[in-house]
This record gives sequence, C-alpha cells and structure tokens, in this order.
Amino acid sequence: MGYKGPISQRQRRFGEELQGLRVAAGLSAAEAGALVGMGGPAVSHTEAGRITLNAERLEVWLDAYGCTDPAYRATLAEMSRSAGKGWWSEYEGKVPALALDLAEAEDRSVRLANYEMLYIPGALQLQGYAEAIFEDSEGDWDIADAVRFRMARQRILDEGKEFHFVIHEAALRMRFPGDAVMRAQLLHLIDMAARPNVTVQVLPFTSSKKPPSPNSFLFCEPGSVDLSTIIVDGPQRAEHYGDPASITAYRRRFEQLKDLALPAVDTAGPRSGAASRDSWGILQHLLYLLQV
Repeated sequence: MGYKGPISQRQRRFGEELQGLRVAAGLSAAEAGALVGMGGPAVSHTEAGRITLNAERLEVWLDAYGCTDPAYRATLAEMSRSAGKGWWSEYEGKVPALALDLAEAEDRSVRLANYEMLYIPGALQLQGYAEAIFEDSEGDWDIADAVRFRMARQRILDEGKEFHFVIHEAALRMRFPGDAVMRAQLLHLIDMAARPNVTVQVLPFTSSKKPPSPNSFLFCEPGSVDLSTIIVDGPQRAEHYGDPASITAYRRRFEQLKDLALPAVDTAGPRSGAASRDSWGILQHLLYLLQV
C-alpha cells in the first residue's frame, strides 16, 4: 500500500535502513523481492519510503539480510507499523513538516540529548519565552500555532523519557523576552532540573576549550541506538542525520560537551555559594542580576 501525502523522515529512514541492509547482504532488489513475492520496482519504492511493508515480509528480509540485533529489529518493526499519527497530527498544515518530523522523532525516543547555544531548549521553554522567539520570525506560519505546538511538545517531559540538556551560558544571558520573562524562565529551568528524568548542565563562557559543535543539535535515541536521529540547527532549516558516522560523531560530541560543562543542576545538594562551581550556582547568579 502506498503512503498518502508527503514522505516523513521516519518513512524515509525506514527505507534507507532496509536498503543499507540489503546492499550489505549482497542482494539485488529483484532478489530481495523474490523472497517475499514482490517485484524489484516495489522493493525500490519500499526502500524510498513510498509504500508500506507488512511485518511478515520485514521479518523475512531481516532474516535474509543477517540482521540479528533484537533491539534493532524491534525498533525497525515499530517504525514499519507506525501510522505516523500522534498529538502532532492536528498541526498538519499549521507548522512546517520538519516540526512534525521532530515531534515524531521525540515521541519514538527513550533518551534525548540536547545542546543549545543561543536559546533555552524548546522542551523547557515557557510560553512567554516561546512567544518572544516567534515574534520576529519570518514565514507563512501563524505564531499562535507555532507557540501552541511548542508547548504541546513538552508533554514528552512527563512520559518517563531520559533527557540531558547542555545549555551555553550565552542562552541564559539573553534578555530579548524581557527581564521578567527571563527570570521566570531561569526559575523554570531549576524546577525542571529537579525532575528525576531531567539533567541540566551549563556550558560557561569560562570554559577552557571551545565547544566541539558549532551548531545546536538534538540527539533522539529510540530503542536501538543505531536508529538514532540527530537534528541539527542550520541557517535556513534543521537537518536530520541518521547514518552510522553521524551517530558516532554526535554521541562523542555530546559526551565532550558534558565534560566541558559545569556539574549538573542539583537542587537537593549542598550549596557552596560559589556561582562558578556548578550549573545551579550560575543560574542563581543570573537570577540575582535580573533583580537589579
């Protein structure tokens, strides 16, 4: 059965994975198709993400391709049977398609790692902060819809997923939303960091090394790390990556960022009073500056 409408990132990634497995196994599209009663063109359409694949055919292919990783097989099967529908579906046509792909990638993830340079991560933004971001944005999308979509995304914080945020100090010092909103936003960061599934670290200006990534990025890891998706902010649009080299590189970059950043916000730990020693301290220092 063919998909209706544009091909999503999930559908495209599913097809790319199948093609990669087939090529690695040394089979042609026609040979793979013969295993499941499909013609070569239908195999090509499946690998392009244009038509669906039932569970029985997927299992035959994975066996023939020598794929034995149970986590990978289970995650790929979930990608195959997903209808791509969720809370984000009501925003189709109201926000860019890449935003819908982002929401779906987050929804499928069990762990997320986010590095932000100039803005508070979207999952942690208050409504007033999000409104200030979209206020001067250009495009054909309604600002109210964009803000509602961003607020709706934050439900993933309540779903037991593991989040790790590294936020550059530059993002914390921005005052474009106004001092009152920014103060509320910093307090909200501290509240969110108190959750057991959320870790927040600050990368300070005083870091002895430059960050290993020139762009903000979000690492979405589903049940299989090999099927992770990296979403990288670009000058015009976000780019999605899922090839093995990118997965390895961005995992390493995030580990390096964690090492460069201050110790995580710990609202229950002992306080030294030195603002520069941990992430909690620098947030308290910035809150003090917003009072004067």
